[in-house]
Amino acid sequence: MKTYNMGIEATLEIIGGKWKALIICLLMTGVKRTGELRRGIEGISEKVLIQQLRELERDGLVERKVYEQMPPKVEYRLTAYGVTANEIVAVMCRWGTENIRMRQQRGEAIEWTETREESEEAE
Repeated sequence: MKTYNMGIEATLEIIGGKWKALIICLLMTGVKRTGELRRGIEGISEKVLIQQLRELERDGLVERKVYEQMPPKVEYRLTAYGVTANEIVAVMCRWGTENIRMRQQRGEAIEWTETREESEEAE
């Protein structure tokens, strides 16, 4: 039997770590193929990306659709349950944006390429 002392433990078990929130963030905009996700997440290897996608699929947040064709084609999308994580990820994005700006104002050298969506969320 799994025991949690706080609800956030269950949240972090599902979407915690370095890559899962980024994957969810990219899938918020719609269906993506493996290559699109890999290009959208700097530094992630294909092996780790596929592992993270399989875990998100196992946990019911992501749906994988395989097309029987040559070359093989696989698409990923958020499930209805996965869409419920959007609110959490959006809050994380806003907090991160505010944190980066605050640190830059304090003089910390941070290079940041702000996306249009992040700019709109911060306003």
